[in-house]
Amino acid sequence: MAIFIQQQQRQNKRHKTKSIGSPDPMDAFLGLYDNGSDSDDDDWISQFELADPLASNNNQQKNLPPEPQSGNIEYKLKLVNPSEQRIQHLVTQMKWRLREGQGEAIYEIGVGDDGFLHGLSRSDMDASLDTLSNMARRLGASVTILRRRSLDATDNEVMADLSVAEVLVRKVPDDQRSIDLRVAVLGNVEVGKSTLIGVLTQGQLDNGRGLARLNMFRHKHEFQTGRTSSVSHDILGFDSSGQIVNYEQATTAEEICDNCSKLLTFIDLAGHQKYLRTTIRGLTSYSPHYVMLIVSGTSGVVGTTREHLGLALALEVPFFIVITKQDVTRPQVLADTIQHLETHLKSPGCNKVPFRIETEDDVITAGAASLSETTVPIFVVSSVTGRGLNLLTKFLHLLPPGWGALEREKMEQEPVEFQIYETFCLPQVGTVLGGLLTQGILTENMNLLLGPLEDGSFHPVQVQSIQRHKSSCRIVRAGQSASLALNIELPNIRKGMILADSHLKPQATLYFQATIVVLFHSTSIHKGFQTTVHIGSIQQTAVLEGIMAAKHIVTNDTASVLFRFLQHPEFIRTGSRLLFRTGSTQGIGKITQVFPIEIDSCAEK
Repeated sequence: MAIFIQQQQRQNKRHKTKSIGSPDPMDAFLGLYDNGSDSDDDDWISQFELADPLASNNNQQKNLPPEPQSGNIEYKLKLVNPSEQRIQHLVTQMKWRLREGQGEAIYEIGVGDDGFLHGLSRSDMDASLDTLSNMARRLGASVTILRRRSLDATDNEVMADLSVAEVLVRKVPDDQRSIDLRVAVLGNVEVGKSTLIGVLTQGQLDNGRGLARLNMFRHKHEFQTGRTSSVSHDILGFDSSGQIVNYEQATTAEEICDNCSKLLTFIDLAGHQKYLRTTIRGLTSYSPHYVMLIVSGTSGVVGTTREHLGLALALEVPFFIVITKQDVTRPQVLADTIQHLETHLKSPGCNKVPFRIETEDDVITAGAASLSETTVPIFVVSSVTGRGLNLLTKFLHLLPPGWGALEREKMEQEPVEFQIYETFCLPQVGTVLGGLLTQGILTENMNLLLGPLEDGSFHPVQVQSIQRHKSSCRIVRAGQSASLALNIELPNIRKGMILADSHLKPQATLYFQATIVVLFHSTSIHKGFQTTVHIGSIQQTAVLEGIMAAKHIVTNDTASVLFRFLQHPEFIRTGSRLLFRTGSTQGIGKITQVFPIEIDSCAEK
């Protein structure tokens, strides 16, 4: 079943060795620039492929890993005529599984706790599914049968009528309108990123000349050139039965939000090399749950594709690949593109397992393994003919939420911290800030601190109103993006600032220490080197003030360094991931120490 891969990967992660362990993100990103090969890599890939539950081996089909004690996966042998007391216990159990999966749970019916596929007769299976539906109704949840499969009868003819089923149970949390996911769309220029998003969100196929992408453009020069240069958004919804809710069924974003139980926000990022800073900022600011990497079937892995793949690896964001323009790509060229992608994903720098999606069973398997560190689904689609779009949309429907229940609750209990990545000044409204709530729970009329300002101070403000997906709301929870209207107008509000609860006691900083890896530099880096640093929604030039235990660093070197922001102080946290880039120079790292400033001393400077 689809859950097998996910469980197998968790076991591999617990018992990993040097030869098959997942690489450090820094090493993985660095490996993209290494053309070497590992002779053991193909052996590991072949071992993993043998664990595919969809393989033809009968013994593998009759066993799953033991039922996990935590998470949103539940095995049930049968649910036939349970007593009322048993029903109440099962409902409580379902409620806990839904909570673990942030509103989504997967039930394997006909499977023992040890993972053995016993199977059920037709009558028992129908009765069990009826009981499961009854349980879901009591919680206000919906039930979708993902697949129902008969067991092989090679050893016992009695098994010929036995089957197992995989069922998705979904319930939108009481404090949310829908289950939200953010998907960043990356890829080289002119591979069809905006066109694909337009087809998915508008419900109309492209005419082959870019008609579908027009809704994604924001500026006049984008319409003229056909190239995205900014960060744009659009939404795609799914109702409780898994049907698409987009602008073909609804006329406004608010109507889509009202009629869907799961909502995906696509973040369309620029593909051209000269807009790479904008792309990096969008990727670090919006903290997407997934990355959809678009590759043209005609041109293959070219341009910024490798660099965008490296960004996803460095930021540890799960990703999947969509090959576009199938309708104008010759079969041999398409096969070569897929082969090149698979070779690249299996290389030591990536250590990924490519998984071609050809059937709905493949989609379900890939959806269950989408949060893993190894599996990368590959789709082949056409925005003109519509081929493959049904498999892609089904996969998007099955994508699980990024946070677990315990992690989410922990972040909601922290003081409010809202990272700002968009600023507006609207008539009759005033100052409006768009951003991401990284921790805490934010409500209307809440008093917060805005900063850091030019002198490093924080100014008290009040949140007047909140909007999410172009509709009003009263509350925002950790991990959600929103737009906030403030009660006052302040000059020089910029991207990278934060809104914070006074209990957080935020302090600005000019100096910070970080451990970095230089991915590429043509010569050597010395004290005084200037580069653009990306930390979350922060994008600012920083000066290298010192290198610990070394006079200089070169490509592939790892070092502890001291940076200083060149223009104004920022609020950053220890442990935050950073990217830096200047021209062809590239590097990644983690902040290890922050040096808060005294406001008076900053004002004097």
